[in-house]
Amino acid sequence: MALSSLEMCAGAGGQARGLELAGFDHAGVIEIDRDCCQTLRLNRPEWTVHEEDLSLFDGLGYKGIDLLAGGLPCPPFSIAGKQLGEKDERNLFPAAIRLVDETRPKAVMIENVRGFLGAAFEDYRGHIKGELQKLGYEADWQLLNASDYGVPQLRPRVIIVALRNDIKEHFEWPAVSKSVAPTVGRKLLDLMNAREWRGAKAWAQRANDIAPTLVGGSKKHGGPDLGPTRSKKAWAALGVNGMGIADEAPERDFVGMPKLTVRMAARIQGFGDDWLFSGRKTASYRQVGNAFPPPVAKAVAEQLRCAIQTRKIFPVSALAG
Repeated sequence: MALSSLEMCAGAGGQARGLELAGFDHAGVIEIDRDCCQTLRLNRPEWTVHEEDLSLFDGLGYKGIDLLAGGLPCPPFSIAGKQLGEKDERNLFPAAIRLVDETRPKAVMIENVRGFLGAAFEDYRGHIKGELQKLGYEADWQLLNASDYGVPQLRPRVIIVALRNDIKEHFEWPAVSKSVAPTVGRKLLDLMNAREWRGAKAWAQRANDIAPTLVGGSKKHGGPDLGPTRSKKAWAALGVNGMGIADEAPERDFVGMPKLTVRMAARIQGFGDDWLFSGRKTASYRQVGNAFPPPVAKAVAEQLRCAIQTRKIFPVSALAG
């Protein structure tokens, strides 16, 4: 049987899709960005999409769900920002903890950037763990690389898992995939060759490594490109022009370094080709670049599902005896 979930800050649905693949049914998804909400409705019209601010969302109607999940805003902890942490107005950990209290799920799963593990936030991590302990949950976190789960991109991300005390003993972090993540060339060759580009095969041979981390950026800063100077250099080494996003694949006689299309970027992020993105090119790329790779979300969620179902099969009284 499918388990129920409520997702916070769902974005374009990367984590939501991963949870779905792991056997969770979304009772509701919460997202403030209009384009992202349109993407969610486009792909899953049956989902209940709450287009609103998480800080104002009332979770009491979802009390008793199996899983509360979400990718909270990264800027408060990102090394690319000012790292204001709990002092940043975009910090939504307090709202998330309030929703844990309101919904009382069996498990919690939150994604954030690597900077969350920085020494500057040691006290705040302890605060979060303490608040969850007060509510009856044991929290733990791990730094996972997307490439370890079949995604052709490094993309290190912190995953925070909190489990109800009667479930915590049954959770194990997902093992690294036995298969090696495909190279960018292998993953994108058919898309680069969609208009019969003569240089597609030669390009794929050059693009013989996984991608650097995709950067989605924000509405306040610039258009769609593949990140700061260092990222663009890494993309150039793979034969990709990181200065923007293309409308379509290279034409037959194209010469030079091609740009990625939104669909190509989505593949690099681990989305299937059937997942569509609403909005114009810039909005669509930002949704892709800011997403949580579905295969990573699926790997963690499968472990959470096992822990929850083990608890259901073996009640607390039986385990204690």
